[in-house]
Amino acid sequence: MMTGSVRQDDFGSPEQRMPEWDGDHVHDRASGEADPPDGELLGVDPAELADEDLIREMHSLHRTRLDTLRHAADSALANHLRRTAELETEYLARHPGREVDPSRLRDA
Repeated sequence: MMTGSVRQDDFGSPEQRMPEWDGDHVHDRASGEADPPDGELLGVDPAELADEDLIREMHSLHRTRLDTLRHAADSALANHLRRTAELETEYLARHPGREVDPSRLRDA
């Protein structure tokens, strides 16, 4: 028997629940413009990072994930989601044949 509650609604992921998140940009609700106003993205372009730096950046984001999800402003969470997606997308592009640990697989 399961205890506690599981929220069931039309929006399953944090990205879908974030008012500022549109999949590509973080929006300021007051101005309606992307943050920052000049259109530049925050952080170094993941394609420009060395593998070691890319891993370090992903590690930092994952380490702060729960705190950001629970306590950060909506705009900070939206930026966190955007940056995580950018870095992870770059990692997967660089490592399309990444090694999968068999102990992480489930029986179908």
